[in-house]
Amino acid sequence: MVRPKLKIRDLTLRDGQQSLFATRMNQETINKLLPFYEDANFHIMEVWGGAVPDSVMRYLDESPWERLRIFSKAMDSKSEHPKALLSALSRGRNLFGYVPYPDSVLEGFYKEAIENGLNVMRIFDALNDIDNVKESIRLINQLGGIADGAVCYTVDPKPEETDENSGGFFGKLKSMFGGSQKQEKIFTDEYFVEKALQMEALGAKIITLKDMAGLVNPARAASIISALKQAVKVPVDFHTHCTPGYGLASSLMAIINGVDILDTNIWWFGGGSAAPAIELIWFFCQRMGVEVEVNMEAVGRIRNELLDARKALAQYDLHRDDMQRPFDPLKDQLPPDVLALFDSAIEFAKVGDENALLDACHKIEAYFGFPKPNELVKTAEVPGGMYSNMVAQLRELKSEDLLEDAMRLIPMVRRDAGLIPLVTPTSQIVGNQAVLVALDRKNGKPDYTNKSNQFISLVKGEYGRTPVAIDPAFREKITGSPEERPYDVSKYSKPENPEVAELGGRKLASNNEEYLLLELLPAVAKGFLRRRRDEEYKKEEAEKAPAVEEITETTVAEVEPITGPVISAPMCGRIVEIKVQPGQKVKKGDVVLVYEAMKMENDVEAENDGVVKRVLVSTDAQVATDAPLIEFEA
Repeated sequence: MVRPKLKIRDLTLRDGQQSLFATRMNQETINKLLPFYEDANFHIMEVWGGAVPDSVMRYLDESPWERLRIFSKAMDSKSEHPKALLSALSRGRNLFGYVPYPDSVLEGFYKEAIENGLNVMRIFDALNDIDNVKESIRLINQLGGIADGAVCYTVDPKPEETDENSGGFFGKLKSMFGGSQKQEKIFTDEYFVEKALQMEALGAKIITLKDMAGLVNPARAASIISALKQAVKVPVDFHTHCTPGYGLASSLMAIINGVDILDTNIWWFGGGSAAPAIELIWFFCQRMGVEVEVNMEAVGRIRNELLDARKALAQYDLHRDDMQRPFDPLKDQLPPDVLALFDSAIEFAKVGDENALLDACHKIEAYFGFPKPNELVKTAEVPGGMYSNMVAQLRELKSEDLLEDAMRLIPMVRRDAGLIPLVTPTSQIVGNQAVLVALDRKNGKPDYTNKSNQFISLVKGEYGRTPVAIDPAFREKITGSPEERPYDVSKYSKPENPEVAELGGRKLASNNEEYLLLELLPAVAKGFLRRRRDEEYKKEEAEKAPAVEEITETTVAEVEPITGPVISAPMCGRIVEIKVQPGQKVKKGDVVLVYEAMKMENDVEAENDGVVKRVLVSTDAQVATDAPLIEFEA
């Protein structure tokens, strides 16, 4: 009898650190780890895309292109026999950003990524709108990469959530059906299989069931993976997270039902908000006679190094004081009662006893000290990365008190926006909007008084077709019009690449890859690229002449007190654009300023007609919640 085999996609250095540590692992730490990956024999290593291009520039002041090149060199990814295939995550039409992009931007990024060593591009759309992924699949195949089509898993709303207070489509279900008719299921197994078949027909070489929130319970894992294996001819990959407590059990069920590739993390970066730990998966497979095509001795060497890497990320680690206990599956002897839990979990999975399976897996995770299922995340139905990023960003905004209220509001915002799956960018958009609604309520204002630009675009229709049509009345409330308006690529204008006069007239972006960053993430790339040009300018000036220490007198200007009406920051963030100047007349509703908070851009509108007296902030300035932004004439 041929022994079943399982391939592994290691997520540790991309999705693992994103889900647990808000993508804050710097290049120096990664460089220490890479030599230990060379002999691990992972089928695929996910190392790029997702939040990486944004986060490494925004928080680490590092180049995402240089990160990819270092991975490629270490894993020899451009050779005929790479040590592992390198993969990245693309949001389809949204690429690695938060807005839709035209085909020219997609092609530029994919071409540069493949030339710099990328092998596999996992492509998904946050709305499961196939129109938003077809061009990416075509381009990746054409450029010599491997297109991996990911179907985003999501769930129907709970019956108790379809109340009339939601303000959107699902809030009216009871009244529409007299409060008695059973709600029709939308996200059936057939729904996900049909999306997979459409992607395969477009040229996807792998199909992934992408369970970004860990909401696939074991029974659904069995039915969907089994259905996918029967329907598609290409390998099937299962991607899940452990946040609400299903991840380990559902991964076991996926293996039993013939999944070809499983996404895992290495011990110290596994469990919790991330995917299951490969050590537990390997241990299950050993007891089932399944061959995991990985060198576990090499994995052990990586595991030893990862502990220090995790300690270096302590400030972002929600479990730094209660980490899991060490475990080496090749050497450590487990007590008989724990071994029995593994065996009973396998038997419960084979007979489909979901409750008993979950109980056994939770006891296994508890023995090793992994986090308990997160009931708040389970109720709000959010991805692990979304949760850890919300915590990290609210902490930086000194607004941690809003977390629980925002988490409770996420299901409402999601339903109002067309019952969209929660995966970047929609997870970020919905999470940010839930925070804004929580702020509205805290300040005694109606829901959706404050709206991010991206939420307006989502409700308008610019991100694509939502699984459920948005209530026209809600669309009018948010956008000013009940009409759906899709994204118009013809209106896209390429960003300027200005010469920076004060830095010797250098272009802001010095080459094609830097200009692509400017196209993708203009707000964060401008600051990142300006710092690079500033470094070059200072180096050049230092080489021209010896440094001369100048002694200057400092005078403190007297600050004029604020006497007129002001507009204040709804929440703390960074000033992106100032649209007015002193002496300018503005009308109520005019956009006077744009600021960025939690990676979303927000318009600040004039609350009344008036004349601008002073602009109290500057572009790129960080402002606190309620900080005065603009003063008007009294």
